[in-house]
Amino acid sequence: MNEIKCPKCKEVFKVDEAGFADILKQVRDHQFEEELQNRLNIADREKESAVKLAEADVRNTFQEQLSAKDQELALLRAQSEFALAEKLNKKEVEISQLKSKIDNVEVEKTLAVNEAVQKIEKERDNLVNALTTKELEKQNLENSLKHQFTTELQNKDAIIKYKDDEIARVKDMKQKLSTKMLGETLEQHCEIEFNKLRATAFQKAHFEKDNDSKSGSKGDFIYRETDEAGNEIISIMFEMKNENDETASKKKNEDFFKELDKDRNEKKCEYAILVSLLESDSELYNTGIVDVSYRYNKMYVIRPQFFIPIITLLRNAAMNSLHYKAELALVKSQNIDITNFEDKINKFKDGFAYNYNLASKKFKEAIEGIDKTIKELEKTKNALLSSENNLRLANDKTEDLTIKRLTHNNPTMKAKFDENK
Repeated sequence: MNEIKCPKCKEVFKVDEAGFADILKQVRDHQFEEELQNRLNIADREKESAVKLAEADVRNTFQEQLSAKDQELALLRAQSEFALAEKLNKKEVEISQLKSKIDNVEVEKTLAVNEAVQKIEKERDNLVNALTTKELEKQNLENSLKHQFTTELQNKDAIIKYKDDEIARVKDMKQKLSTKMLGETLEQHCEIEFNKLRATAFQKAHFEKDNDSKSGSKGDFIYRETDEAGNEIISIMFEMKNENDETASKKKNEDFFKELDKDRNEKKCEYAILVSLLESDSELYNTGIVDVSYRYNKMYVIRPQFFIPIITLLRNAAMNSLHYKAELALVKSQNIDITNFEDKINKFKDGFAYNYNLASKKFKEAIEGIDKTIKELEKTKNALLSSENNLRLANDKTEDLTIKRLTHNNPTMKAKFDENK
């Protein structure tokens, strides 16, 4: 049990551990909230003090500059006034001395007085002008500082307004353009950039629109270049993609990789390049030239400003390997000749086999016909042999036929033969 003494009535209470912990928690929570509120109030006061202090520093700095100029001006004024008073006193002494001489030499006095007065007046005017100049310098300095401060604020506001106006103008312009117009504008930009250098850097290159859509799709432009022997140096399939900032469904560059690779293979181009303004906030694509050949072979994504550089880079690399390409083309042509020779041999073999099979079939049919003929001749032979035997028997019967046998038991025929005898 714990004892708690009331601060007012001084009475002592006994509470258990749970009650004591609950009271202690309430006191701590209350103290914490008070402490938190105090710290927040202190932080607010410190913040307000810091703001006021910053304003006071700016004001004091400006005031110090003005005070320094005032002190400088006051010092100059004091020095000028002191010098003037000193000179006036000195001149008064001189005038007094001159006046003492006037009694003796009237002409000399008049000349001296006039000269002295003119000199003093000139010096006085010079001092007044110097004082006026210092006043003007002070005023100019004050105006310059005020103008500089005001100009800086106005320039800052003007820059912010210009940026806001420019953003609004670009957005408004893009809203007025359709997606097709944006794409055509990018295509025209690339075509114009290429045509600027076509006559000097790409005299033997072909850069034309891809108008062949027999396969169901086509790219935007095809770049091809060959050497004097007709060997291809380099070929590139280009696709240009742009997008309005206000388009609801934003496209990504990778959405066009598959179709671009298909167009490259169908048109037998070595490289595929996507000239894109999509994903304008992407740090990857904003680097300029991005190699995506890990997804599709020999494919790059570039921003429009790298259109000519990528052609130059790939073209220079291809020129370095042109000798090897020529040798490869020669080997390929030799392989084609060998293949054609083998094809002719295989065609001759196939034709010979066909004719052999056909002749063999006909020969077999002829042999079978001969065998059948032989069998028929055998039958005829047997028939002839049988006929010969029958003829022999008939001949024998003919030879055995006599008048006696003919007239036997035939009195009529006997009488006829007897008459003929």
